Amino acid sequence: MSAPVNMPQGTVADETRERLERATAALEPPFAVVDLAAYDANAADLAHRALGKPIRLASKSLRCRALTERVLNRRGFRGVLAFTLPEANWLAADPETGIDDVVVGYPTADRAALRRLADDELLARRITLMVDSVEHLAFLREAAHPSATRPLRLCLELDAALRLFGDRVHIGARRSPVRTPAAALSLARAIADTPEFRLVGLMAYESQTAGVGNAPPGAPLRGLAVRAMQHASGAELRERRAEVVAAVRAVADLEFVNGGGTGSVERTAAEPAVTEIAAGSGLYGPALFDAYRAFRPRPAAYFALPVVRRPAPEVATVLGGGWTASGPPGPDRLPLPVFPAGLRFRATEGAGEVQTPLLGDAARRLRIGDRVWFRHAKAGELADHVRTFHLVDGDHVVAEAPTYRGEGHAFL
Repeated sequence: MSAPVNMPQGTVADETRERLERATAALEPPFAVVDLAAYDANAADLAHRALGKPIRLASKSLRCRALTERVLNRRGFRGVLAFTLPEANWLAADPETGIDDVVVGYPTADRAALRRLADDELLARRITLMVDSVEHLAFLREAAHPSATRPLRLCLELDAALRLFGDRVHIGARRSPVRTPAAALSLARAIADTPEFRLVGLMAYESQTAGVGNAPPGAPLRGLAVRAMQHASGAELRERRAEVVAAVRAVADLEFVNGGGTGSVERTAAEPAVTEIAAGSGLYGPALFDAYRAFRPRPAAYFALPVVRRPAPEVATVLGGGWTASGPPGPDRLPLPVFPAGLRFRATEGAGEVQTPLLGDAARRLRIGDRVWFRHAKAGELADHVRTFHLVDGDHVVAEAPTYRGEGHAFL
């Protein structure tokens, strides 16, 4: 696997490693850290890229309440985009918390969580559910038994994928079946005709621009093709999203129109129809975001594993390591060994569940008990492997922040 283009090189990389080693000298690996200077710099960069529009924080990309609240206290961020309803109920349940505006980014079929939402005045006021079909409306009525006096807040999701040659080529995530202004208007009318529901938002996630790197290292022709696709997709979606928003606003007083993601913040923010941007991964700066041209997040989240074996002079084996990312399987979904520089996986083993052999010149110099530092390929999935993040400021650990797992939760 090649080195990421945005990983600090040379002296800067050495300084980063030395600083992290000093800060965590008393800790026994495995453990994970978040570098607060890089985290805060990434937050400032996201807000700048959003062109004055508020960013709704994607909680699945953090999975840590303390770090979520740290960002929400910054100017330029407003509200949370949760990934499950039980998570949203948990985040919004505390009347003293500032997390009082939570949109669930995916439709839910959790009957118990729906009943809790519908029966709780605070939750019903703070949480918005995602819908994309009349069938789902019927499910919500049956499962939650909402009332006209306390209607469920709903957000309509629009399909943002790029389709070419009719529908024969589909580029982007398979999400909502709602694609056209007519389909969106039909669903909006069905919601408006149901007193137990209130349509307050519209969302479209353009994964083909927000989540696909357009400057892959060592593949200039592929990067050119990806950028051409993203340009075409952006132009098509800008026009179609504006038409859909206009159609839906004819029957509903929308509070927000959400779009984008870390990889497309400035492109989506430039659309007049969009009122807020969704983002989160750029705060940790995971390895998959090294392959973008328009922005360069600073790596902020790392994890360290101990060397426990030397099976051969050219091999150093660390404990665990198989913290792979979701998505299509491939080398880019593996964690990235970054300190010391020059390590690589064995092609026949990769990152293993209980051990990971590493090769390279640096492996020859590692000894049992030494640490190898990694970056996860994605953002919040790292939090599922540790109970806390050690928060580093300079060369000191200044706090521990429990992850969702550390607070006893595994929402998905």
